[in-house]
Amino acid sequence: MRFVDEAEIIVRSGKGGDGCVSFRRERYIPKGGPDGGDGGNGGSVYFQGDPKLLTLYDLKRQRMYAAERGLPGMGRQKSGRSGKDLYIKVPLGTQLFTTKNGQEELLADLVHPGQNVLAAPGGRGGKGNTHFKSATMRAPRFAQPGEEGLELRVKLKLKVLADAGLLGLPNAGKSTLIARISAAKPKIGSYPFTTLTPNLGVLRDDRERRMIVADIPGLTSGAHKGKGLGDRFLRHVERTVFLVHILSVEEFDPDNPLNGFEVLNSELKQYSPELAAREQILALNKIDLLDDRELEKVKAGLRLISAKVFLISALHGQGVDDLLGAMWNTYYRLSKPDS
Repeated sequence: MRFVDEAEIIVRSGKGGDGCVSFRRERYIPKGGPDGGDGGNGGSVYFQGDPKLLTLYDLKRQRMYAAERGLPGMGRQKSGRSGKDLYIKVPLGTQLFTTKNGQEELLADLVHPGQNVLAAPGGRGGKGNTHFKSATMRAPRFAQPGEEGLELRVKLKLKVLADAGLLGLPNAGKSTLIARISAAKPKIGSYPFTTLTPNLGVLRDDRERRMIVADIPGLTSGAHKGKGLGDRFLRHVERTVFLVHILSVEEFDPDNPLNGFEVLNSELKQYSPELAAREQILALNKIDLLDDRELEKVKAGLRLISAKVFLISALHGQGVDDLLGAMWNTYYRLSKPDS
């Protein structure tokens, strides 16, 4: 199924059923009076967070969603049946927006399994004529019509829920790393932009505590302006607790060790200063491509800086255990999950 992180749909709640105009007519009861029942309420439209869903693909295919109408009332004071509510299931991390005065307004943010949000309440059923009888009006020949339902245009934006986000330039080896440390099976290739959609991997420690890692597609200079769809990709790391910044040795300059990392950090700052301030773990990948002399030169360059940089080969597993240990320690410290 294709990964879709944006969709726009129209939802419509059900119209309330009309109240009934009816009079009791029975033998030996010449003045039975009004007995029209009430109309049923229209169905409401809810959005519900579903942890089994990972994409908005289905909502992209179907644009219109409508709840049931309420049925009209009947004689003998019988009320019409209310329309069934409509529950639209969306992935966890989905934000709902409506447009008001030309501006997008956040309606809800669904981050918990089973969380329900009322988007469009159903129309109220009309009252039957039995409600309008009085001493001066013993035979009302009118009833209340049901209220119209509400139609709403909703824009949905998915922000992947993950604890750690893997960031890096194209072809940094993020997909290879997430495939090694989890059961995720992302597409892996030796050319830039292999990954076109976020991939999620689940890590578990010896106490069965869970950490979700998101592999975000490779970013380039200008990503904060949308180059290469970078602004949409950056959105998926906004909820992460910390970031793992992967740089390939092919992009590493021993004379300026942090330069490769700063390219992407600059994009983060321009997109979101808050995101740029998030704690990062730095890793230099593909050290298997280096001979002993080249590797020593890289290590010498890293000794010139105070930042800790993990040397790894995601392909062969070298140094990955040390990186994983740092990720778990950072996760425990920042998120304080229940033991």
